[in-house]
Amino acid sequence: MTEIDTTGSLGAFLQASRARITPEEAGLTLYGDRRRVPGLRREELAMLSGVSVSYLTRLEQGHSRSASRQVLDALASALHLNDAERQHLRRLAEHLGRRPAPKRPAPEVADPALAELLRSVGDVPALVLGRRSDVLAWNPLGHALLGGHLDDDAPATPATRPNMAAQVFLDAHSRELYTDWRAKCRAVVGNLRLVVGNHPDDPVLASLIGTLSITSPEFASLWADHRVQACATAVYTLHHPLVGDLTVTQQTLRSVDHPDQTLVTHTAPTGSTSAEALTLLAQIVGDHPAHRPAAPSGRTVHGAARDV
Repeated sequence: MTEIDTTGSLGAFLQASRARITPEEAGLTLYGDRRRVPGLRREELAMLSGVSVSYLTRLEQGHSRSASRQVLDALASALHLNDAERQHLRRLAEHLGRRPAPKRPAPEVADPALAELLRSVGDVPALVLGRRSDVLAWNPLGHALLGGHLDDDAPATPATRPNMAAQVFLDAHSRELYTDWRAKCRAVVGNLRLVVGNHPDDPVLASLIGTLSITSPEFASLWADHRVQACATAVYTLHHPLVGDLTVTQQTLRSVDHPDQTLVTHTAPTGSTSAEALTLLAQIVGDHPAHRPAAPSGRTVHGAARDV
């Protein structure tokens, strides 16, 4: 088994990006050139971005300790990177040549402002996620929509805190919940790539990625692709075991004071059948007093890497 890349790697990202873009897409004209791979060759990317082949080779092999903003922008333009990919490239470049000793981060605690907002949106399924997709808190509807098969107070106990990334790939209930499960998988991995770019020295995050890479072939394949994806807003169709099929818009609100934490909400248009399904789910939740918001506190990852 090859070594698992659990950190942000500028060289690996550049290689994956040029493998995805064809010479025609990059604006090159080919004249009967027989190619073994469809992507750009290293010398072609060097020419398009105005850098030497030797310098690009050092970047891709991890031998360079710096890259200027001008070089990064030129590479991004040649590779036709979108805004999220450009930002990810810059983040990876910031860590070139840095090899600090990994420090185990302190357990996350839900931002009080997000926790208060969570309590105020009781009629909207919502949850507070930490840096590594740990559920720091959820309201009754958020629990019922995404994790009804788990204990409602699971986020309140270090040993049982759910991790939504692990749930998507390793939990059979979550796999059946998303009608387009593969699209959800791509979104999860793309978002984790962005997180790793911001926190390449987080050992708990690296452990989570390593665990998922070993236990889920689907995750390992997507992770090797090095695609990034910002998930501010997304639409998912769910097949819920209690209320049937519904389509929700997932929106992510980031904390200003704790930018690694987000409030994730799930809504449906007023009057739609999906909104009716959410209303029915709320009625079911109301019939079971045990459903209540989980109290935020320091926790671990459930079923994957643990934050202890």
